[in-house]
Amino acid sequence: MTEIPRDYNATVDLIERNLAGGRGAKTAYIEDGGTTTYAQLAERVDRAANALLGLGIKREQRIAIAMLDSADWVALFLGAIKVGVVPVALNTLLTPADYEYQLKDSRSRALFFSQALSKAFDGMQAKCPHLKYAINDAQLKDLLQTADPKAEAARTTRDDMCFWLYSSGSTGAPKGTVHLHSHLILTAELYAKPVLGIRESDVVFSAAKLFFAYGLGNSLTFPLAVGATTILMAERATPDAVFKRLVDKKPSIFYGVPTLYAALLANNAFPKKDQLSLRVCTSAGEALPPEIGRRWTERTGAELLDGIGSTEMLHIFLSNRPGDIRPGTTGKPVPGYQLRLVDDQGGVIAKPGELGELQISGPTSAIMYWNQREKTKNTFQGPWTRSGDKYSVDKDGYYAYGGRSDDMLKVSGIYVSPAEVEAALVSHDSVLEAAVVGAEDENKLVKPKAYVVLKQGQKPNEELKTRLQQHVKDKLAPYKYPRWIEFLNELPKTATGKIQRFKLR
Repeated sequence: MTEIPRDYNATVDLIERNLAGGRGAKTAYIEDGGTTTYAQLAERVDRAANALLGLGIKREQRIAIAMLDSADWVALFLGAIKVGVVPVALNTLLTPADYEYQLKDSRSRALFFSQALSKAFDGMQAKCPHLKYAINDAQLKDLLQTADPKAEAARTTRDDMCFWLYSSGSTGAPKGTVHLHSHLILTAELYAKPVLGIRESDVVFSAAKLFFAYGLGNSLTFPLAVGATTILMAERATPDAVFKRLVDKKPSIFYGVPTLYAALLANNAFPKKDQLSLRVCTSAGEALPPEIGRRWTERTGAELLDGIGSTEMLHIFLSNRPGDIRPGTTGKPVPGYQLRLVDDQGGVIAKPGELGELQISGPTSAIMYWNQREKTKNTFQGPWTRSGDKYSVDKDGYYAYGGRSDDMLKVSGIYVSPAEVEAALVSHDSVLEAAVVGAEDENKLVKPKAYVVLKQGQKPNEELKTRLQQHVKDKLAPYKYPRWIEFLNELPKTATGKIQRFKLR
């Protein structure tokens, strides 16, 4: 395993290795609005670092980034890290209440947001006592333009707090997941280079955005680690938007989630094989149905590597390999990570085919959830991190997904808490009770399904179903809405009144 020196700054490493490698004039990022070379990126990172210092933001203080994917996102993230400021990457699909919670929890001193999202941040400064600045992307451009183009790096160590990502909670609020300076490069050294096989000549494109642990590795760490070129897309990853980039920009590596691959394959505009330049593709976020993997490779000529990572482990720690894909499995452990399966009593399972909770030991595990001591102790147990996923392993060492240990659902690669969707449904005037479980769609992908008990005098019908779905979309991030709603006279419950979701499944 790569040894990271004690004195280490993640940004200095990722930027300087490209300048030292003579890649200054090479394109680092391609956006709709133009391109950014490695030399220009290095300067923009330094300008961002100086802009933060100019705002009076000090080492170890947090800044929040809620921006659509862009080279400025990358520059701001790396600029903060360079001077020891801690960037907190926020999901751009959240509600104002979610943002308020995360800004207060992280005590971010400054918020940088895209103007397209400005509605979500109206009046936010008044609600968040620590938030001194709320700066939109146009104002950020001005700040970068006037800031000094050369910044001195903070003398950080590999074990310094580097950045946070928020992980969805199975119960209650999301958790600020704290990562170190050494973690970014280790995901590249352990997974991206030896397993994915990324190289300098690659052009990469990730449908997963930068604020995800998956997207952060795909579009920032991995390409910068080898000097590749990255396509960034601000808009949502619709089939049309993805096809346009695959055909026009000719990426050699594409990263997606199973739900997206299914949507692309179902779309009539799917490009012909000779219009594509794909060498290898990856899937993560939820288990990949074998049929989708098979059809993707048939249509594109590129292998689709199914793997699993997590916010807590930062990127993929279990994966299929090029030339060694076993459909229906998540492959074998990534070198540098140890995996074990544990039964309900805490014993390690040695028998092939037996289901247990997957636990991971590896050098990229987050150090804690910020200000959540109990949850930290429950997830990070000595060298082992609990995944909350059930797996089995066959006699050849291939791991197969067997569901969640809790009630969480993975929808389009993002965790959804059934309790949250239930609470949104119950807030509707017509609803007495609701229970939400995962159900498979026609592509064998899990989506939320709601069972609803109506208040007395309310009549179940299709129009009400549509109204309830819209009600959830208005209250929560839209991907969380129930795709199916079934009306029941009562929900199955235990003697103590707990809903028995397993009966509904």
